[in-house]
Amino acid sequence: MNCCHCQAIETRFNQKVAAEKLKQYRQQGPEKTTRLLLEALKMEGVVGLTLLDIGGGIGAIQHELLKAGLSSATGVEASSAYLSASADEAGRQGHADRLSHYHGNFTDLAATLPTTEIVTLDRVICCYHDMPALVELSAARASKLYGLVYPRDTRWVKLGFALENLLFWLRRNPFRLYIHPTAAVEAIVRTHGLKRRFYQTAGVWQVVVYGR
Repeated sequence: MNCCHCQAIETRFNQKVAAEKLKQYRQQGPEKTTRLLLEALKMEGVVGLTLLDIGGGIGAIQHELLKAGLSSATGVEASSAYLSASADEAGRQGHADRLSHYHGNFTDLAATLPTTEIVTLDRVICCYHDMPALVELSAARASKLYGLVYPRDTRWVKLGFALENLLFWLRRNPFRLYIHPTAAVEAIVRTHGLKRRFYQTAGVWQVVVYGR
């Protein structure tokens, strides 16, 4: 991750945003698409398994699956504010001893991270320019289940994201959103022997779980 992108992530997902997301999670639970992903994973069975949650924000997936019987979880996050919020929540919920955190760009850290049974990327692909590297490296570390939430590549979604990026540009904010072709994402996932087991759309998002 180049310095410009690092700064963009830290600026976009700052302490104020992290505090708001954490408050929302504590009051309302995970967001709709995250709930869909969690439900699909739980249907496959998570008790006793391990998780690698990439770009997990305040750690909603980590916290919910640890409560559901996960043995341990690892969170990788480029936003230091999100990482701090996730650690605080883990302490509040009483499972800090089963949760490890890494700060940085997953594609830079991937070689140092262990393979886990479950790997999740919830609204992460849309924030990263190099989709092939991100999906390739993350799918390779999922020995059982691989869960994604990312944008649908329809015309109206592309138009909406283009308008959002225009606003970022006008505000001189270096952060950008990306829509990567669904077919390209799935092609990489399939090379790792993962097959689709769950699929559902929710507005601009698609929620997918793959399994071996």
